[in-house]
Amino acid sequence: MIQLDLNHAHLKENVKDYQEQVVSIDKQLVSKTCLGNDFIGWMTWANDYDREEFARIKECAKKIRENSEVFVVCGIGGSYLGARAAIEMINGLYADKKPEIIYMGNTFSSSYIAQVMDYIKDKEVVVNVISKSGTTTETALAFRILKQFMEEKYGDEAKNRIIATTDKARGTLKTLATKEGYETFVIPDDIGGRFSVITPVGLLPIAVAGIDIDELMKGLHDGMGEYGDPDLDKNPAYRYAVARRILQNEGYDVELFVNYEPQMQMVAEWWKQLFGESEGKDGKGILPDSVCFSTDLHSLGQFVQEGKKVLFETNLYVDKPMIDVTFPNDEANEDGMNYLAGKSVDWANKMAAQGTLMAHEETGGVPNILLTMPDMSAYSFGNMCMFFFKAIAMTTLMNDSNPFNQPGVEVYKKNMFKLLGKE
Repeated sequence: MIQLDLNHAHLKENVKDYQEQVVSIDKQLVSKTCLGNDFIGWMTWANDYDREEFARIKECAKKIRENSEVFVVCGIGGSYLGARAAIEMINGLYADKKPEIIYMGNTFSSSYIAQVMDYIKDKEVVVNVISKSGTTTETALAFRILKQFMEEKYGDEAKNRIIATTDKARGTLKTLATKEGYETFVIPDDIGGRFSVITPVGLLPIAVAGIDIDELMKGLHDGMGEYGDPDLDKNPAYRYAVARRILQNEGYDVELFVNYEPQMQMVAEWWKQLFGESEGKDGKGILPDSVCFSTDLHSLGQFVQEGKKVLFETNLYVDKPMIDVTFPNDEANEDGMNYLAGKSVDWANKMAAQGTLMAHEETGGVPNILLTMPDMSAYSFGNMCMFFFKAIAMTTLMNDSNPFNQPGVEVYKKNMFKLLGKE
């Protein structure tokens, strides 16, 4: 269970004063009567997911690990961010597990696409194209290039090396997958893209990375109970949601998501989409941003400490690192670092976090919310997903906005299509 500490947030209102509103919104979520109620399948997904499809995911992942050097995930936004966040958090940034996982379909950069295609040309490749409709432009563009490459490289065998994760019954990609004979997995109708890491969208790439998806789903399932009680004394996800609203009421319109583990930087990117796309509408919402300390203390630390007071920090700490290192002794001690000899580097990281908190909160006057997760395991990732899902649903509904749509995203697409000459 994620632990929440609001003692450093300097809230000017009592979280418990919002209890009645929280109970009312929770009832709407549970009864599926809230705004956007067509997209709350994630609430009970840990109980409702298709066990047969789940078994197929594990079997498919096993075959991919056995016959490929590179697994290309072709998708954008929620179709890749969650999986990448999980894989990097759980396995680390330099895991020696095979196959190597590469991401395409998330950019129009010709340089990036060309470099990836050159890199994979002499390797054994499997492609997973992920799109509900099959018409997402960035993904469709990359997939056409990948599809032609696979057919030239493997001939008729290409159909056995392309997997489509898409709608169960309709859409361009579903039609193509049926025609070509690709193995398919289903994107549920009632779970939106930014919540989809817990579905086949994320589970297949995560399983290909050698991660135990049973453990991930167990963490998600346990989170249903741990973050399911509307009582604010018992539910840290809802307390966090209320604290965010209070801080915005005080004039803090930016939330800086802070972590101290480089392998969690994609978790921050996933969190930014989840929060920004969910509550950034109707002229409301908090702008989500992120940093990885202590690295970014040497770039953005100055602004946080002494800049305009527009932001609060939400720190996600990890109790137990994936790997720890003991700092060595050096008899010459020319760098003057022997005061750390024999000590844990993770301990030094945690002391840096404490010192930063003191500086930003006490001297800088920046409100800080503290979240702590036990480790960076598959179980903890699943549990963390439910924590943030429940929090963003609650905090957005408190603003009388729909947490589950994204009408603003369509504006750039219309302009782009006109400029590209699409009819």
